[in-house]
Amino acid sequence: MQSKKPKASSRLWAALAAAGIIAGAGTMAYQFSYAEVAPQVEMNHKVVPLFNNPPAAPMTNVAASAPNFAAVVKAYGPAVVHINVKGETKETVQQQIPKQFRNDPFFRFFQQFNGQQQEVPTEGLGSGFIISSNGLILTNAHVVKGASSVRVTLTDHRTYKAKVLGYDTKTDIAVIKIAATNLPTVRLGNPSNLEPGDWVLAIGSPYGFYNTVTAGIVSAKSRSLPDDSMVPFIQTDVAVNPGNSGGPLFNTKGEVVGINSQIFTQTGAFEGLSFAIPINVAERVAKQIIEHGKVQHARLGIAVQTVTQSLATSFGLQTPRGALVAQVEKDSPASKAGLQPGDIILSVNGQPVNDSADLPMMIGLSEPGSKVTLDVWRDHKQQTITAVLGNFSDNVMLASASPGAHGDHGGLGLVVRPLNANEEQQAGVSHGLLVEGVSGPAEQAGIQPGDILIAVDGKSVNNIDQVRNILKSAGKSVALLIQRGGNRIFVPVQIG
Repeated sequence: MQSKKPKASSRLWAALAAAGIIAGAGTMAYQFSYAEVAPQVEMNHKVVPLFNNPPAAPMTNVAASAPNFAAVVKAYGPAVVHINVKGETKETVQQQIPKQFRNDPFFRFFQQFNGQQQEVPTEGLGSGFIISSNGLILTNAHVVKGASSVRVTLTDHRTYKAKVLGYDTKTDIAVIKIAATNLPTVRLGNPSNLEPGDWVLAIGSPYGFYNTVTAGIVSAKSRSLPDDSMVPFIQTDVAVNPGNSGGPLFNTKGEVVGINSQIFTQTGAFEGLSFAIPINVAERVAKQIIEHGKVQHARLGIAVQTVTQSLATSFGLQTPRGALVAQVEKDSPASKAGLQPGDIILSVNGQPVNDSADLPMMIGLSEPGSKVTLDVWRDHKQQTITAVLGNFSDNVMLASASPGAHGDHGGLGLVVRPLNANEEQQAGVSHGLLVEGVSGPAEQAGIQPGDILIAVDGKSVNNIDQVRNILKSAGKSVALLIQRGGNRIFVPVQIG
């Protein structure tokens, strides 16, 4: 089971290197009052409602108690398997030579290994489930990746050596096979029918305890994790621990709706946040592995970032939604389709992009070579662009811009100058202004000396007059496209 430990940083560019879920370490106090029913005050013996709200509709079909999963476990528990993997990893080994042998003529022979890297045997545990009676099993890629041997144990204690048919690290899906027939199998369901609050069940081998059953509810759907942005995870509060990886997540009908994959933890153990890969995603990946032995993902060739309220205001968008294009790769499908930095992608094939994290999932899980229709916000109006997707390359980044502080300064607080030819060549740009000093709103937004200002509100700038002209018609917030190193990101700056 992969675990995600929280990391936090207040600096602007930390988002480009974040590798975990960000969570606050402090304690927060909450106060609750006036829940569900509007309070009433008695005045002159008359009941006067404080709020003129219509009465809520009565709730129907509310479960009186938790469901009994015994039938599901009895029917499909035998199709859940325990996986034991062995491999080797390089570790630095320090040989401890007893004092009495240090003058031994063979001491130098032992000493040559002291402090050197050697292959050290490793062992791991995981779970999986049988999807065909002839021995096909689904599990997580991180369970079997790098394994030199994989063994599968069934609930009736039969043990088989398994062959890894293939795995995909982008979605964390693997397919393995054992030489057996007439095996029990699971039924696959539709994760789209799940709703937050629905009961779900996990079966697996946490810490090596075979066929452990735990239950809980769906906490949320389509969760994106910073280092797994291609998968729309199902978040649950089902108790999942190391060893549960690759095990099935069942609905109340006994259908597999997900593969338990990761947990959010500060201790290494379950803390109430578990994440499962939707089974429809796993099916698509598994089919490619079984038929072709490899998996292909589509790519667009852009770097995107979250649209904050400040950025939405800067680009004339009423609500913060979509994925803001910060960078377009040269000769990429996005470049050929005409996408530009500053475009905000609002939908893909009619499916809304509510957050920038949605886009890599939509694109990455599409077929390479397929056409997609993108609704794009550009120059304060919406337009449609068609792109032909290429094969996946590690070029899609997810960046979260610092929202910037509210300042009362009249200008940006930037000291800039045009780049000379040598600086343009070193930075790999054809235009821009070098930031030599920052203060006020720009400094509070996280801009630093040495940054290169590429554009303001999506308009390229190459001299100070261009910046001034754009600011004349700007609102209280402007979006500055900044390049630092090889990365670009839009930074909202409050100037009102």
